[in-house]
Amino acid sequence: MPQPDPARPLLADLLEEEEEEAAYEASEKVHVVAITGDDDGGDDKAPPFSWRKLWLFTGPGFLMSIAFLDPGNLEGDLQAGAIAGYSLLWLLMWATAMGLLIQLLSARLGVVTGRHLAELCRDEYPKWARLLLWVMAELALIGSDIQEVIGSAIAIKILSQGVLPLWSGVLITALDCFLFLFLESYGVRKLEAVFAVLIATMAVSFAWMFGETKPNGVELLVGIAVPKLSSKTIQQAVGVVGCIIMPHNVFLHSALVQSRDVDHRKGGRVQEALNYYTIESTLALIVSFVINLFVTTVFAKSFYGTPEAESIGLVNAGYYLQQKYGGGLLPILYIWAIGLLAAGQSSTITGTYAGQFIMGGFLNLRLRKWIRALITRSCAIIPTIIVALVFDTSDEMLDVLNEWLNVLQSVQIPFALIPLLCLVSKEEIMGVFRISPVTQTFAWFVAGLVILINGYLMLEFFSAEARGLVFSCIFSAFAAAYVLFIIYLVLRSITFSYWFSSTKPKDAMDLVN
Repeated sequence: MPQPDPARPLLADLLEEEEEEAAYEASEKVHVVAITGDDDGGDDKAPPFSWRKLWLFTGPGFLMSIAFLDPGNLEGDLQAGAIAGYSLLWLLMWATAMGLLIQLLSARLGVVTGRHLAELCRDEYPKWARLLLWVMAELALIGSDIQEVIGSAIAIKILSQGVLPLWSGVLITALDCFLFLFLESYGVRKLEAVFAVLIATMAVSFAWMFGETKPNGVELLVGIAVPKLSSKTIQQAVGVVGCIIMPHNVFLHSALVQSRDVDHRKGGRVQEALNYYTIESTLALIVSFVINLFVTTVFAKSFYGTPEAESIGLVNAGYYLQQKYGGGLLPILYIWAIGLLAAGQSSTITGTYAGQFIMGGFLNLRLRKWIRALITRSCAIIPTIIVALVFDTSDEMLDVLNEWLNVLQSVQIPFALIPLLCLVSKEEIMGVFRISPVTQTFAWFVAGLVILINGYLMLEFFSAEARGLVFSCIFSAFAAAYVLFIIYLVLRSITFSYWFSSTKPKDAMDLVN
Protein backbone atom coordinates (compact mmCIF):
# COMPACT_ATOMS: atom_id res chain seq x y z
CA MET A 1 0.00 0.00 0.00
CA PRO A 2 1.47 3.42 -0.89
CA GLN A 3 2.31 5.56 2.10
CA PRO A 4 0.58 8.96 2.38
CA ASP A 5 2.62 12.09 1.88
CA PRO A 6 3.81 12.93 5.44
CA ALA A 7 3.62 16.63 4.64
CA ARG A 8 -0.09 16.46 3.97
CA PRO A 9 -2.48 16.59 6.94
CA LEU A 10 -4.40 13.37 7.51
CA LEU A 11 -7.64 15.29 7.94
CA ALA A 12 -7.30 16.75 4.44
CA ASP A 13 -7.02 13.19 3.05
CA LEU A 14 -10.28 12.23 4.69
CA LEU A 15 -12.20 15.35 3.70
CA GLU A 16 -11.06 16.00 0.16
CA GLU A 17 -14.48 15.14 -1.21
CA GLU A 18 -16.24 17.93 0.71
CA GLU A 19 -15.73 20.58 -1.98
CA GLU A 20 -18.86 22.44 -0.94
CA GLU A 21 -17.29 23.49 2.36
CA ALA A 22 -14.45 25.42 0.75
CA ALA A 23 -14.24 29.13 1.49
CA TYR A 24 -13.77 29.76 -2.24
CA GLU A 25 -14.87 27.83 -5.29
CA ALA A 26 -12.06 26.55 -7.50
CA SER A 27 -13.01 29.04 -10.21
CA GLU A 28 -12.70 31.96 -7.75
CA LYS A 29 -9.16 31.21 -6.63
CA VAL A 30 -6.08 33.04 -7.86
CA HIS A 31 -3.85 30.63 -9.79
CA VAL A 32 -0.25 30.78 -8.53
CA VAL A 33 1.28 27.48 -9.62
CA ALA A 34 2.49 28.08 -13.18
CA ILE A 35 5.13 30.69 -12.34
CA THR A 36 8.74 30.79 -13.55
CA GLY A 37 10.95 28.92 -11.11
CA ASP A 38 8.35 26.36 -10.07
CA ASP A 39 10.26 23.60 -11.76
CA ASP A 40 12.87 23.96 -9.06
CA GLY A 41 12.24 22.66 -5.57
CA GLY A 42 10.07 19.56 -5.37
CA ASP A 43 7.42 17.91 -3.28
CA ASP A 44 9.16 18.61 0.02
CA LYS A 45 11.03 21.85 -0.68
CA ALA A 46 9.58 25.23 -1.51
CA PRO A 47 10.56 26.67 -4.92
CA PRO A 48 12.93 29.67 -5.03
CA PHE A 49 11.61 33.11 -4.12
CA SER A 50 9.76 34.96 -6.88
CA TRP A 51 8.71 38.62 -6.74
CA ARG A 52 5.95 37.87 -9.21
CA LYS A 53 4.59 35.10 -7.04
CA LEU A 54 4.78 37.30 -3.94
CA TRP A 55 2.60 39.79 -5.83
CA LEU A 56 0.06 37.07 -6.59
CA PHE A 57 -0.05 36.07 -2.92
CA THR A 58 -0.44 39.70 -1.83
CA GLY A 59 -3.97 40.60 -0.77
CA PRO A 60 -5.33 38.49 2.12
CA GLY A 61 -2.91 40.04 4.62
CA PHE A 62 -3.95 43.56 3.71
CA LEU A 63 -7.64 42.65 4.04
CA MET A 64 -6.78 41.18 7.46
CA SER A 65 -4.92 44.37 8.44
CA ILE A 66 -8.12 46.42 8.08
CA ALA A 67 -9.19 45.18 11.53
CA PHE A 68 -6.10 46.91 12.96
CA LEU A 69 -7.32 50.19 11.44
CA ASP A 70 -11.04 50.22 12.15
CA PRO A 71 -12.73 53.19 13.90
CA GLY A 72 -12.50 51.44 17.27
CA ASN A 73 -8.71 51.25 16.91
CA LEU A 74 -8.53 54.87 15.79
CA GLU A 75 -10.41 55.93 18.90
CA GLY A 76 -8.01 53.93 21.06
CA ASP A 77 -5.09 55.60 19.26
CA LEU A 78 -6.33 59.14 19.68
CA GLN A 79 -7.21 58.65 23.36
CA ALA A 80 -3.81 57.04 24.04
CA GLY A 81 -2.07 60.00 22.39
CA ALA A 82 -4.18 62.67 24.07
CA ILE A 83 -3.91 61.21 27.58
CA ALA A 84 -0.54 59.37 27.55
CA GLY A 85 1.33 61.42 24.96
CA TYR A 86 4.10 59.51 23.17
CA SER A 87 4.68 57.13 26.09
CA LEU A 88 2.61 54.18 24.76
CA LEU A 89 4.06 53.99 21.25
CA TRP A 90 6.30 51.10 22.32
CA LEU A 91 3.22 49.20 23.47
CA LEU A 92 1.46 49.87 20.16
CA MET A 93 4.45 48.37 18.34
CA TRP A 94 4.64 45.24 20.49
CA ALA A 95 0.86 44.79 20.49
CA THR A 96 0.99 44.85 16.68
CA ALA A 97 3.75 42.22 16.80
CA MET A 98 1.58 40.02 19.05
CA GLY A 99 -1.31 40.49 16.65
CA LEU A 100 0.95 39.46 13.77
CA LEU A 101 1.84 36.20 15.55
CA ILE A 102 -1.83 35.33 16.07
CA GLN A 103 -2.73 36.18 12.47
CA LEU A 104 0.17 34.11 11.09
CA LEU A 105 -1.10 31.12 13.05
CA SER A 106 -4.57 31.71 11.64
CA ALA A 107 -3.15 31.86 8.11
CA ARG A 108 -1.13 28.71 8.77
CA LEU A 109 -4.24 26.81 9.82
CA GLY A 110 -6.13 27.85 6.68
CA VAL A 111 -3.29 27.13 4.24
CA VAL A 112 -2.36 23.71 5.63
CA THR A 113 -5.84 22.27 6.18
CA GLY A 114 -7.64 23.96 3.28
CA ARG A 115 -10.43 24.81 5.73
CA HIS A 116 -11.04 27.83 7.93
CA LEU A 117 -11.26 28.08 11.70
CA ALA A 118 -15.07 28.09 11.96
CA GLU A 119 -15.33 24.90 9.88
CA LEU A 120 -12.68 23.14 11.95
CA CYS A 121 -14.37 24.19 15.19
CA ARG A 122 -17.59 22.63 13.90
CA ASP A 123 -15.83 19.27 13.59
CA GLU A 124 -13.68 19.61 16.71
CA TYR A 125 -16.27 20.41 19.39
CA PRO A 126 -19.60 18.86 20.47
CA LYS A 127 -22.76 20.55 19.30
CA TRP A 128 -23.40 22.59 22.46
CA ALA A 129 -19.84 23.92 22.54
CA ARG A 130 -19.66 24.84 18.86
CA LEU A 131 -23.03 26.61 19.03
CA LEU A 132 -21.77 28.59 22.01
CA LEU A 133 -18.55 29.42 20.14
CA TRP A 134 -20.65 30.56 17.17
CA VAL A 135 -22.79 32.84 19.37
CA MET A 136 -19.64 34.33 20.89
CA ALA A 137 -18.11 34.93 17.46
CA GLU A 138 -21.31 36.56 16.19
CA LEU A 139 -21.53 38.83 19.24
CA ALA A 140 -17.92 39.92 18.73
CA LEU A 141 -18.62 40.61 15.07
CA ILE A 142 -21.79 42.58 15.81
CA GLY A 143 -19.98 44.68 18.43
CA SER A 144 -17.15 45.45 16.03
CA ASP A 145 -19.59 46.14 13.21
CA ILE A 146 -21.56 48.67 15.23
CA GLN A 147 -18.36 50.61 15.96
CA GLU A 148 -17.35 50.52 12.32
CA VAL A 149 -20.75 51.63 11.01
CA ILE A 150 -20.98 54.42 13.59
CA GLY A 151 -17.47 55.55 12.59
CA SER A 152 -18.50 55.75 8.94
CA ALA A 153 -21.70 57.58 9.88
CA ILE A 154 -19.73 60.15 11.92
CA ALA A 155 -17.45 60.77 8.92
CA ILE A 156 -20.45 61.18 6.58
CA LYS A 157 -22.04 63.64 9.00
CA ILE A 158 -18.82 65.72 9.07
CA LEU A 159 -18.34 65.66 5.29
CA SER A 160 -21.97 66.65 4.72
CA GLN A 161 -21.55 69.49 7.24
CA GLY A 162 -24.28 68.04 9.41
CA VAL A 163 -26.90 67.81 6.66
CA LEU A 164 -26.94 64.01 6.92
CA PRO A 165 -27.67 62.93 10.51
CA LEU A 166 -26.06 59.88 12.08
CA TRP A 167 -28.93 57.51 11.27
CA SER A 168 -28.80 58.37 7.56
CA GLY A 169 -25.05 57.73 7.56
CA VAL A 170 -25.79 54.31 9.03
CA LEU A 171 -28.21 53.53 6.20
CA ILE A 172 -25.69 54.67 3.58
CA THR A 173 -23.02 52.48 5.18
CA ALA A 174 -25.45 49.54 5.21
CA LEU A 175 -25.33 49.53 1.43
CA ASP A 176 -21.72 48.35 1.58
CA CYS A 177 -22.91 44.73 1.65
CA PHE A 178 -24.25 45.20 -1.87
CA LEU A 179 -21.05 46.95 -2.91
CA PHE A 180 -19.17 43.98 -1.48
CA LEU A 181 -21.25 41.49 -3.47
CA PHE A 182 -20.82 43.57 -6.63
CA LEU A 183 -17.05 43.73 -6.24
CA GLU A 184 -16.79 40.06 -5.28
CA SER A 185 -18.56 39.09 -8.51
CA TYR A 186 -15.66 40.60 -10.44
CA GLY A 187 -13.10 38.42 -8.69
CA VAL A 188 -10.90 38.31 -5.62
CA ARG A 189 -8.16 40.53 -7.06
CA LYS A 190 -10.60 43.32 -7.91
CA LEU A 191 -11.95 43.27 -4.35
CA GLU A 192 -8.42 43.36 -2.95
CA ALA A 193 -7.59 46.33 -5.20
CA VAL A 194 -10.48 48.31 -3.68
CA PHE A 195 -9.16 47.61 -0.19
CA ALA A 196 -5.70 48.72 -1.29
CA VAL A 197 -7.20 52.07 -2.38
CA LEU A 198 -8.99 52.46 0.98
CA ILE A 199 -5.81 51.67 2.95
CA ALA A 200 -3.88 54.13 0.78
CA THR A 201 -6.57 56.75 1.49
CA MET A 202 -6.13 56.25 5.23
CA ALA A 203 -2.34 56.41 4.92
CA VAL A 204 -2.43 59.66 2.91
CA SER A 205 -5.05 61.30 5.17
CA PHE A 206 -3.32 60.54 8.46
CA ALA A 207 0.14 61.22 7.02
CA TRP A 208 -1.17 64.63 5.92
CA MET A 209 -2.39 65.26 9.46
CA PHE A 210 1.00 64.14 10.77
CA GLY A 211 2.69 66.67 8.49
CA GLU A 212 0.27 69.44 9.45
CA THR A 213 0.74 69.00 13.20
CA LYS A 214 4.52 68.32 13.10
CA PRO A 215 4.91 65.98 16.13
CA ASN A 216 8.23 65.95 18.00
CA GLY A 217 10.51 63.43 16.25
CA VAL A 218 12.79 62.82 19.24
CA GLU A 219 9.90 62.18 21.61
CA LEU A 220 8.35 59.89 19.01
CA LEU A 221 11.50 57.74 18.77
CA VAL A 222 11.88 57.66 22.55
CA GLY A 223 8.24 56.60 22.87
CA ILE A 224 8.85 53.66 20.53
CA ALA A 225 12.19 52.58 22.02
CA VAL A 226 11.70 53.12 25.77
CA PRO A 227 8.94 51.20 27.58
CA LYS A 228 7.10 53.44 30.02
CA LEU A 229 3.89 52.85 31.96
CA SER A 230 2.27 54.70 34.84
CA SER A 231 -0.87 54.34 36.91
CA LYS A 232 -2.38 57.30 35.03
CA THR A 233 -2.02 55.62 31.64
CA ILE A 234 -2.86 52.01 32.51
CA GLN A 235 -6.39 52.25 31.10
CA GLN A 236 -5.11 53.58 27.77
CA ALA A 237 -2.45 50.86 27.71
CA VAL A 238 -5.10 48.19 28.16
CA GLY A 239 -7.12 49.81 25.39
CA VAL A 240 -4.14 49.79 23.00
CA VAL A 241 -3.62 46.03 23.44
CA GLY A 242 -7.33 45.23 23.53
CA CYS A 243 -8.00 46.95 20.20
CA ILE A 244 -5.32 45.06 18.29
CA ILE A 245 -6.59 41.45 18.42
CA MET A 246 -10.13 41.18 17.07
CA PRO A 247 -11.92 37.82 17.45
CA HIS A 248 -13.65 37.93 14.05
CA ASN A 249 -10.34 38.71 12.34
CA VAL A 250 -8.82 35.44 13.57
CA PHE A 251 -11.65 33.56 11.83
CA LEU A 252 -11.42 35.76 8.75
CA HIS A 253 -7.72 35.36 7.98
CA SER A 254 -7.88 31.54 8.04
CA ALA A 255 -10.45 31.79 5.22
CA LEU A 256 -8.88 34.61 3.19
CA VAL A 257 -5.66 32.65 2.57
CA GLN A 258 -7.65 30.00 0.74
CA SER A 259 -8.26 32.42 -2.12
CA ARG A 260 -4.99 31.21 -3.66
CA ASP A 261 -4.72 27.90 -5.47
CA VAL A 262 -2.24 25.81 -3.46
CA ASP A 263 -1.43 22.18 -4.29
CA HIS A 264 -1.84 20.44 -0.92
CA ARG A 265 -0.41 17.21 -2.31
CA LYS A 266 3.06 18.73 -2.21
CA GLY A 267 4.59 19.85 1.04
CA GLY A 268 6.86 22.27 -0.81
CA ARG A 269 3.86 24.15 -2.23
CA VAL A 270 2.27 24.45 1.21
CA GLN A 271 5.54 25.71 2.70
CA GLU A 272 5.88 28.17 -0.19
CA ALA A 273 2.42 29.60 0.50
CA LEU A 274 3.24 29.93 4.20
CA ASN A 275 6.46 31.79 3.35
CA TYR A 276 4.75 34.28 1.05
CA TYR A 277 1.84 34.86 3.44
CA THR A 278 4.31 35.52 6.25
CA ILE A 279 6.05 38.20 4.19
CA GLU A 280 2.78 39.72 2.98
CA SER A 281 1.10 39.79 6.42
CA THR A 282 4.20 41.31 8.00
CA LEU A 283 4.29 44.10 5.41
CA ALA A 284 0.56 44.72 5.85
CA LEU A 285 0.85 45.09 9.63
CA ILE A 286 3.88 47.34 9.31
CA VAL A 287 1.69 49.64 7.22
CA SER A 288 -1.10 49.44 9.80
CA PHE A 289 1.36 50.20 12.60
CA VAL A 290 2.61 53.30 10.80
CA ILE A 291 -0.95 54.55 10.25
CA ASN A 292 -1.86 53.95 13.91
CA LEU A 293 1.36 55.72 14.89
CA PHE A 294 0.37 58.74 12.80
CA VAL A 295 -2.96 59.03 14.63
CA THR A 296 -1.47 58.56 18.10
CA THR A 297 1.30 61.10 17.58
CA VAL A 298 -1.02 63.71 16.04
CA PHE A 299 -3.21 63.69 19.15
CA ALA A 300 -0.19 63.45 21.46
CA LYS A 301 1.26 66.60 19.93
CA SER A 302 -2.07 68.39 19.85
CA PHE A 303 -3.77 67.58 23.15
CA TYR A 304 -1.41 65.86 25.62
CA GLY A 305 -1.48 67.83 28.87
CA THR A 306 -4.43 70.00 27.79
CA PRO A 307 -7.87 70.27 29.45
CA GLU A 308 -9.46 68.72 26.35
CA ALA A 309 -7.45 65.48 26.60
CA GLU A 310 -9.88 63.62 28.85
CA SER A 311 -12.95 64.48 26.77
CA ILE A 312 -11.73 63.58 23.27
CA GLY A 313 -13.52 60.73 21.52
CA LEU A 314 -14.28 59.58 17.99
CA VAL A 315 -17.28 61.90 17.68
CA ASN A 316 -15.58 65.19 18.57
CA ALA A 317 -11.92 64.50 17.65
CA GLY A 318 -12.14 66.22 14.25
CA TYR A 319 -13.78 69.33 15.69
CA TYR A 320 -11.09 69.64 18.37
CA LEU A 321 -8.41 69.41 15.66
CA GLN A 322 -10.22 72.06 13.63
CA GLN A 323 -10.37 74.44 16.60
CA LYS A 324 -6.63 74.02 17.19
CA TYR A 325 -5.33 74.19 13.63
CA GLY A 326 -8.06 76.03 11.74
CA GLY A 327 -8.48 75.92 7.98
CA GLY A 328 -5.99 75.74 5.15
CA LEU A 329 -6.06 74.41 1.62
CA LEU A 330 -8.06 71.48 2.99
CA PRO A 331 -9.29 71.91 6.60
CA ILE A 332 -7.91 69.26 8.95
CA LEU A 333 -11.48 68.37 10.00
CA TYR A 334 -12.19 67.03 6.52
CA ILE A 335 -8.82 65.28 6.24
CA TRP A 336 -9.69 63.44 9.46
CA ALA A 337 -13.21 62.64 8.18
CA ILE A 338 -11.88 61.22 4.89
CA GLY A 339 -9.48 58.91 6.75
CA LEU A 340 -12.22 57.90 9.18
CA LEU A 341 -14.64 57.17 6.34
CA ALA A 342 -12.05 54.98 4.57
CA ALA A 343 -11.45 53.11 7.85
CA GLY A 344 -15.15 52.62 8.50
CA GLN A 345 -16.09 51.55 4.99
CA SER A 346 -13.21 49.10 4.60
CA SER A 347 -13.79 47.52 8.01
CA THR A 348 -17.54 47.13 7.50
CA ILE A 349 -16.95 45.31 4.21
CA THR A 350 -14.43 42.94 5.81
CA GLY A 351 -16.96 42.47 8.62
CA THR A 352 -19.48 41.31 6.02
CA TYR A 353 -16.86 38.93 4.67
CA ALA A 354 -16.04 37.55 8.13
CA GLY A 355 -19.73 37.13 8.95
CA GLN A 356 -20.25 34.90 5.92
CA PHE A 357 -17.38 32.61 6.87
CA ILE A 358 -18.38 32.45 10.56
CA MET A 359 -22.03 31.67 9.90
CA GLY A 360 -21.35 29.23 7.05
CA GLY A 361 -18.55 27.48 8.91
CA PHE A 362 -20.18 26.94 12.29
CA LEU A 363 -23.68 26.17 11.01
CA ASN A 364 -22.71 24.46 7.73
CA LEU A 365 -25.19 26.68 5.89
CA ARG A 366 -25.28 26.62 2.12
CA LEU A 367 -27.16 29.83 1.43
CA ARG A 368 -26.69 32.10 -1.54
CA LYS A 369 -24.01 34.72 -0.87
CA TRP A 370 -26.39 37.66 -1.09
CA ILE A 371 -28.73 36.08 1.47
CA ARG A 372 -25.88 35.42 3.89
CA ALA A 373 -24.54 38.95 3.36
CA LEU A 374 -27.99 40.41 4.02
CA ILE A 375 -28.40 38.39 7.22
CA THR A 376 -24.93 39.36 8.41
CA ARG A 377 -25.46 43.06 7.73
CA SER A 378 -28.92 43.07 9.33
CA CYS A 379 -27.50 41.71 12.59
CA ALA A 380 -25.38 44.84 12.93
CA ILE A 381 -27.38 47.48 11.05
CA ILE A 382 -30.66 47.11 12.95
CA PRO A 383 -29.14 47.71 16.43
CA THR A 384 -26.88 50.41 14.96
CA ILE A 385 -29.83 52.38 13.56
CA ILE A 386 -31.48 52.22 17.00
CA VAL A 387 -28.24 53.49 18.55
CA ALA A 388 -27.99 56.29 15.99
CA LEU A 389 -31.58 57.43 16.56
CA VAL A 390 -31.21 57.40 20.35
CA PHE A 391 -27.70 58.84 20.68
CA ASP A 392 -27.41 61.09 17.62
CA THR A 393 -27.20 64.29 19.65
CA SER A 394 -25.21 62.89 22.58
CA ASP A 395 -21.45 62.61 22.08
CA GLU A 396 -20.99 61.42 25.65
CA MET A 397 -23.49 58.58 25.26
CA LEU A 398 -21.79 57.41 22.06
CA ASP A 399 -18.47 57.26 23.90
CA VAL A 400 -20.08 55.21 26.70
CA LEU A 401 -21.56 52.88 24.11
CA ASN A 402 -18.12 52.47 22.57
CA GLU A 403 -16.74 51.41 25.96
CA TRP A 404 -19.45 48.76 26.27
CA LEU A 405 -18.71 47.49 22.77
CA ASN A 406 -14.99 47.25 23.55
CA VAL A 407 -15.80 45.15 26.59
CA LEU A 408 -18.16 42.97 24.53
CA GLN A 409 -15.33 42.16 22.11
CA SER A 410 -12.84 41.62 24.93
CA VAL A 411 -15.14 38.97 26.40
CA GLN A 412 -15.02 37.00 23.15
CA ILE A 413 -11.23 36.93 22.60
CA PRO A 414 -10.56 33.57 24.39
CA PHE A 415 -13.14 31.85 22.20
CA ALA A 416 -11.16 32.63 19.08
CA LEU A 417 -7.61 32.30 20.41
CA ILE A 418 -7.94 29.05 22.38
CA PRO A 419 -9.51 27.00 19.52
CA LEU A 420 -6.92 28.44 17.11
CA LEU A 421 -3.95 27.47 19.29
CA CYS A 422 -5.42 24.05 20.03
CA LEU A 423 -5.98 23.23 16.35
CA VAL A 424 -2.71 24.60 14.99
CA SER A 425 -0.79 22.50 17.56
CA LYS A 426 -2.35 19.15 16.58
CA GLU A 427 -0.44 16.80 14.33
CA GLU A 428 -3.62 15.04 13.17
CA ILE A 429 -4.86 18.40 11.88
CA MET A 430 -1.63 20.01 10.69
CA GLY A 431 0.65 17.08 9.86
CA VAL A 432 4.31 18.12 9.80
CA PHE A 433 3.21 21.75 9.68
CA ARG A 434 2.01 21.85 13.27
CA ILE A 435 3.77 24.53 15.29
CA SER A 436 6.83 23.57 17.32
CA PRO A 437 6.77 23.27 21.14
CA VAL A 438 8.73 26.53 21.40
CA THR A 439 6.22 28.36 19.20
CA GLN A 440 3.36 26.77 21.14
CA THR A 441 4.78 28.03 24.42
CA PHE A 442 5.30 31.53 23.10
CA ALA A 443 1.87 31.63 21.41
CA TRP A 444 0.11 30.48 24.60
CA PHE A 445 2.04 33.11 26.56
CA VAL A 446 0.90 35.83 24.16
CA ALA A 447 -2.69 34.54 24.19
CA GLY A 448 -2.67 34.34 27.99
CA LEU A 449 -1.28 37.87 28.24
CA VAL A 450 -3.94 39.25 25.89
CA ILE A 451 -6.71 37.41 27.76
CA LEU A 452 -5.46 38.71 31.12
CA ILE A 453 -5.22 42.28 29.83
CA ASN A 454 -8.74 42.14 28.47
CA GLY A 455 -9.90 40.48 31.68
CA TYR A 456 -8.50 43.45 33.57
CA LEU A 457 -10.42 45.78 31.24
CA MET A 458 -13.65 43.88 31.96
CA LEU A 459 -13.14 43.91 35.73
CA GLU A 460 -12.34 47.63 35.72
CA PHE A 461 -15.37 48.39 33.59
CA PHE A 462 -17.88 46.29 35.50
CA SER A 463 -16.59 47.34 38.91
CA ALA A 464 -17.21 50.94 37.87
CA GLU A 465 -20.67 50.05 36.55
CA ALA A 466 -21.70 47.85 39.49
CA ARG A 467 -25.06 48.81 40.95
CA GLY A 468 -26.34 46.82 43.92
CA LEU A 469 -26.74 43.17 44.87
CA VAL A 470 -28.71 42.04 41.81
CA PHE A 471 -26.07 43.28 39.37
CA SER A 472 -23.29 41.69 41.45
CA CYS A 473 -25.05 38.31 41.49
CA ILE A 474 -25.66 38.38 37.75
CA PHE A 475 -22.07 39.39 37.04
CA SER A 476 -20.71 36.68 39.37
CA ALA A 477 -22.80 33.98 37.68
CA PHE A 478 -21.71 35.16 34.25
CA ALA A 479 -18.06 35.30 35.30
CA ALA A 480 -18.19 31.77 36.72
CA ALA A 481 -19.77 30.33 33.55
CA TYR A 482 -17.29 32.27 31.43
CA VAL A 483 -14.23 30.94 33.27
CA LEU A 484 -15.59 27.36 33.30
CA PHE A 485 -16.05 27.41 29.52
CA ILE A 486 -12.50 28.66 29.01
CA ILE A 487 -11.20 25.88 31.29
CA TYR A 488 -13.24 23.34 29.32
CA LEU A 489 -11.73 24.47 26.00
CA VAL A 490 -8.17 24.27 27.37
CA LEU A 491 -8.63 20.90 29.12
CA ARG A 492 -10.31 19.39 26.07
CA SER A 493 -7.29 20.30 23.98
CA ILE A 494 -4.84 18.83 26.49
CA THR A 495 -6.86 15.61 26.88
CA PHE A 496 -7.36 15.12 23.14
CA SER A 497 -3.69 15.73 22.37
CA TYR A 498 -2.65 13.19 25.00
CA TRP A 499 -5.09 10.60 23.63
CA PHE A 500 -3.91 11.06 20.07
CA SER A 501 -0.22 10.88 20.96
CA SER A 502 -0.80 7.51 22.69
CA THR A 503 -3.00 6.02 19.93
CA LYS A 504 -1.42 7.66 16.91
CA PRO A 505 -2.19 5.69 13.71
CA LYS A 506 0.60 4.63 11.43
CA ASP A 507 -1.09 5.98 8.34
CA ALA A 508 -4.31 7.50 7.08
CA MET A 509 -6.00 4.09 6.60
CA ASP A 510 -5.54 3.33 10.31
CA LEU A 511 -7.33 6.55 11.12
CA VAL A 512 -10.19 5.61 8.77
CA ASN A 513 -10.50 2.13 10.24
